[in-house]
Amino acid sequence: MVTRQLRKRGLSSERVLAAMRHVPRHEFVPSESRVDAYADFPLQIGDRQTISQPYIVALMTEILDVDQGHRVLEIGTGSGYQTAVLAELAREVYTVEIREPLLQSARERLSRLRYTGINIRLGDGSEGWSDFAPFDRIIVTACSEELPVRLADQIAPGWRMVLPVGGPDGDQKLLTVVRRPDLGMDIEEGVPVRFVMMTS
Repeated sequence: MVTRQLRKRGLSSERVLAAMRHVPRHEFVPSESRVDAYADFPLQIGDRQTISQPYIVALMTEILDVDQGHRVLEIGTGSGYQTAVLAELAREVYTVEIREPLLQSARERLSRLRYTGINIRLGDGSEGWSDFAPFDRIIVTACSEELPVRLADQIAPGWRMVLPVGGPDGDQKLLTVVRRPDLGMDIEEGVPVRFVMMTS
């Protein structure tokens, strides 16, 4: 997966590639999908949700540029796969999931695989997790039609957020938002993507 899919498509962060190599992706997909666990396409994980294709997980993580001292907020825990990748790179991960069955299975899975430094909460991801804000990095794994301002307000000055923005018809783009010291925002538009829509 790392050699044929990620490096060949231009991803170069050795820390991100090492994290992708170390996290057992097959543990985060339903048993009937394990034969395709490392294929470069999204897979259904139940409750009309998906685990993103490996390339998109790695791309968003590389853009996020996570340091080992960072506190990262993830919106949309899903299966816990992106959470595990972040836990390989960051000091602490705070992750919010609105669907309780997914949250419970992700919590069990991450515990069984002995990941630490992860805090999981059931809630509306568009609200973020203000009790622990500001965060050094924020990653959103579900699409919203507009930039969620409450999330952007939880980025520490000088740090960044990566998220998909667009509509349910597939007209979605990956955005990188950087919070300036004057509390304004610089927004960079990236590649087209396709994510499930955020539920509030």
